[in-house]
Amino acid sequence: MTLQDLLAQATERLAAAPLAYGHGTNNAHDEAAWLTLWQLGLPLDSDLDTLAGQTLSEEQSQAVQSLITRRIETRLPAAYLTREAWLQGVPFYVDERAIVPRSFIAELIAEGGFDAWLSESTREILDLCTGNGSLAVLAAMAWPDVRVLAADLSVDALAVARINVYKHELQDRIGLIESNGLQACPGPYDLILCNPPYVNSLSMSALPAEYRAEPELALAGGADGMDFIRQLLRDAPSRLSPSGVLVLEIGNERPFFESAFPRLEAVWLATSAGEDQVLLLTAESLSAHA
Repeated sequence: MTLQDLLAQATERLAAAPLAYGHGTNNAHDEAAWLTLWQLGLPLDSDLDTLAGQTLSEEQSQAVQSLITRRIETRLPAAYLTREAWLQGVPFYVDERAIVPRSFIAELIAEGGFDAWLSESTREILDLCTGNGSLAVLAAMAWPDVRVLAADLSVDALAVARINVYKHELQDRIGLIESNGLQACPGPYDLILCNPPYVNSLSMSALPAEYRAEPELALAGGADGMDFIRQLLRDAPSRLSPSGVLVLEIGNERPFFESAFPRLEAVWLATSAGEDQVLLLTAESLSAHA
């Protein structure tokens, strides 16, 4: 069997199954390519056209088919099966102790989407709700002169984050701390990054199995999705430097956010998913709101 034939079979099987995507891919073909290449030990950025005619052994074919079967039967995100997720071309370790990294904040870091609000004096960064530590790592990579504190309520998630900090040899610049919101993070910080639990209760009840496989603590934001965010915005003014900013991801919850904070002056940042996923709040606007 050729790789092209195997990939076609894998794609067909995934497409026929009641699966949900969104943890690194958004369709059956890309998911099949990811799992196939990973199982064969080939680079995930391989040129599939070049490899299409490669003949695979029966053992290789069966190994890929077995992995596809696991994806279908367990409904686990592919990242949990491979123990690997990629964000902005950077590989991260992940397992069921932490949410699969997919934040649009990563995209903004890479593309300088909020650099205009930073300065040469930006030195202290907090990655709140760090999960597997991916945003903390990307921030440290993007800005070599900063120090980053990665905080999370989940000790399990912090254990995963520690793996990634050491994987990328950034332990001298990234600290890890257990914190319920900002309680253990006194600041002041020049930049707070936060991809918090924001899914409203109705949406939580309708999540497909792939998302329910992730820690609920990292997803559920209460009735309107704003429970964690309310406390964050109350505490943030005292944790930011005078020129500091908070970059906050809220997914598809913009209507709930604007209903909860109608007088808060926010800057909505453009991402590949539009201009309603991530917002920026200055220390001045947060203080005025408080």
